[in-house]
Amino acid sequence: QVQLVESGGGLVQPGGSLTLSCVTSGNIFKISTMGWYRQAPGKQRELIAAITSGGTTNYADSVKGRFTISRDNARKLVYLQMNSLKPEDTAVYYCNARFVMTGNEYWGQGTQVTVSS
Repeated sequence: QVQLVESGGGLVQPGGSLTLSCVTSGNIFKISTMGWYRQAPGKQRELIAAITSGGTTNYADSVKGRFTISRDNARKLVYLQMNSLKPEDTAVYYCNARFVMTGNEYWGQGTQVTVSS
């Protein structure tokens, strides 16, 4: 089965930086679009960044210019570099994979990011 595991969450002060990692298992990574979602308390889950197998990226306006998504196909890893963090970035962050052949989606368990002074 395909499994995704996020790590790197934690507590950071406003203006700080944090890097999230997602390690994948299975054989679909290289032909999957990878994404990072987040869900804040009382809010819907939202897509904040995505990267295709070819390296094309897309960002939500709320994080554009502050967050960077990248992938390492050899290691089957996806990263989210978060800079200039704000309290409103506080959320559970989820790694997502969409297999291009079937459209099936897979989710990690989530990692908590808290931005607070």
